[in-house]
Amino acid sequence: MTSSDIGEAARTVLGTADARGKAVAGRAVAAAWRAGGLAMPRRVDLPDRPARPAEPPLLSPHAVRKRKITAAPAGRIALLHAIAHIELNAVDLSWDAVARFPDAGFPRAYVDDWVRVADEESKHFLLLADRLDALGSRYGALPAHDGLWQAAEQTMDDPLARHAVVPLVLEARGLDVTPAMIGKLRSVGDDGSADIFQVIYDDEIGHVAVGKRWFDYLCIQRGLEPVSTWQDIVRARFRGGVKPPFNVPAREAAGFSSAFYGPLGEEYEAARRDNR
Repeated sequence: MTSSDIGEAARTVLGTADARGKAVAGRAVAAAWRAGGLAMPRRVDLPDRPARPAEPPLLSPHAVRKRKITAAPAGRIALLHAIAHIELNAVDLSWDAVARFPDAGFPRAYVDDWVRVADEESKHFLLLADRLDALGSRYGALPAHDGLWQAAEQTMDDPLARHAVVPLVLEARGLDVTPAMIGKLRSVGDDGSADIFQVIYDDEIGHVAVGKRWFDYLCIQRGLEPVSTWQDIVRARFRGGVKPPFNVPAREAAGFSSAFYGPLGEEYEAARRDNR
């Protein structure tokens, strides 16, 4: 570890193209931070897009084929590949959050939180990549989409918007859909994959909590009312809508109450009915 501060180290992770190499580098940076070997981030030039491997090819979200989870491996491999791609994006998103906003006045606890999140996202990716290998496939073997990093690009100018959209829309959505995936994987006898998804689910509750904690911090710092501020940002910055049904217990465990997302879920359902 040659970087003197965590921002420089984060830039190195973002600049690593190899997927496994990125995850392993991220874990090494996290260990160095915990050991006290890196200083607080200073302003560094970060890439608008992180380095990525040549594969998988990136398509529009609607062009990525979905497959059912069955006892046959193809559908399970497709699911694992899709989630591995999400987790690789999450590695970059977390390190970007560490390094992009050094002038926002965050305390050291902010870096502690996002370094922990980044380390866990690397762990998730490596677990999924190993599972794909065990099933006779690999990360990069199937197409993927670029929707997650597009959300990062749309919130690079403001840490309040970043925390509103990435953890409190995108990661919170994972809390809604993952339990059903775990149940389906167990129903077809794939406990190995289900166990990995359980690890991801348990950790993601904490990731949503991190996003909520620092979103609230910024609202207090700026004298903003959190609920209406979050709703206004999501309406303006996230085009996909906030889709029910919601895993209310998991969201509550993360400190994210339905006062925030409930009205936007109702708006989503009303728009869906109007477009029938």
